[in-house]
Amino acid sequence: MIKRSLPYEGLLHEIVEHNGVLYLGGIVPEDAGLDMAGQADDVLRQLKTLLDGAGSDLSCVLQVTIFVVDLADKAALSQVWKRYFTADHLPARAAIGVADLGPGVKLELTAIAARR
Repeated sequence: MIKRSLPYEGLLHEIVEHNGVLYLGGIVPEDAGLDMAGQADDVLRQLKTLLDGAGSDLSCVLQVTIFVVDLADKAALSQVWKRYFTADHLPARAAIGVADLGPGVKLELTAIAARR
């Protein structure tokens, strides 16, 4: 079983594996000063990196939940999304509007993926 802890307080794991399924916790942008496209690119790049490190890749993503502060930003998010997920593999996706994710943070992502 893979468990990679987040650097703060050891309260959470950023990725946990169970029976060949990877569960990725909340991924937020490293630079909250970016616009939505920049933050989306940052978060999806982190997702790709985490999956690569766990022996998986974006083609194995089954489901993604995205929490967004402003649902009007979904168009910018979708443009970036197309660079990471092609028509050959589109995971199930949900976008949920939330009031706040922290100073400047526009989105947070969780995902479920299979092992490669």
